[in-house]
Amino acid sequence: MDLPEISPFYPTLPVGCVLMASGLSRRFGSNKLLAPFGPEGKPLFCRALAATDTPLLATRIVVTRSEAVRQLCEERSIPVIFHALPGRNDTVRLGLKALLQQVPELAGCMFLPGDQPLLQRETVEAMVGIFCSDHRTQLERQKETERVIFRLAWRAKNDPEPLVGSPVLFGSGFFPELRTLPEGKGGSVLLRKYPECVHRIFIADRNELLDADTPEALHQLEAML
Repeated sequence: MDLPEISPFYPTLPVGCVLMASGLSRRFGSNKLLAPFGPEGKPLFCRALAATDTPLLATRIVVTRSEAVRQLCEERSIPVIFHALPGRNDTVRLGLKALLQQVPELAGCMFLPGDQPLLQRETVEAMVGIFCSDHRTQLERQKETERVIFRLAWRAKNDPEPLVGSPVLFGSGFFPELRTLPEGKGGSVLLRKYPECVHRIFIADRNELLDADTPEALHQLEAML
């Protein structure tokens, strides 16, 4: 599925976003989300906050183990969950539970890592738009999207195997399993379990999929910026 141009609109289905900021950054050597990035030297995580700053998302929340990230979010009046639990499953469960408390009728939830600094807000909006876009009634569309998973991808010319990555958007039919993932596992468990439900949304710039796992990778991404 190619990524279309999305005109500004308000989606008919409520979609939320969990920003996952609980990683330990072992390969980076320090909290990479706080590393300065870009000409203004703002923390790297500010890029994820900017990419999800859109009215097309009904709600969003940051889940983190970092006190500094918590303060960063609170300074910007962005909802945040601060926790000390060890697993990726904990991040998914805590974030989704909080969003459903805010918007019980949530039709879909996007999970976005905080270390993809070249991801664009327009791409986030396009994913939401594709999930929501249809001329049928809201009830019919919501029923159809319950068992749909969208993930971002890029394919080189004449290459049958695309590069796939995040963010990933799950329909509400997967919420029960997302809240009961195996210890230490993330949503990729469901991507492997239900391959027939996964739809790839292709983008033109592969750099949007790249993350900053090491200081060297961060410098390369900054050069691309």
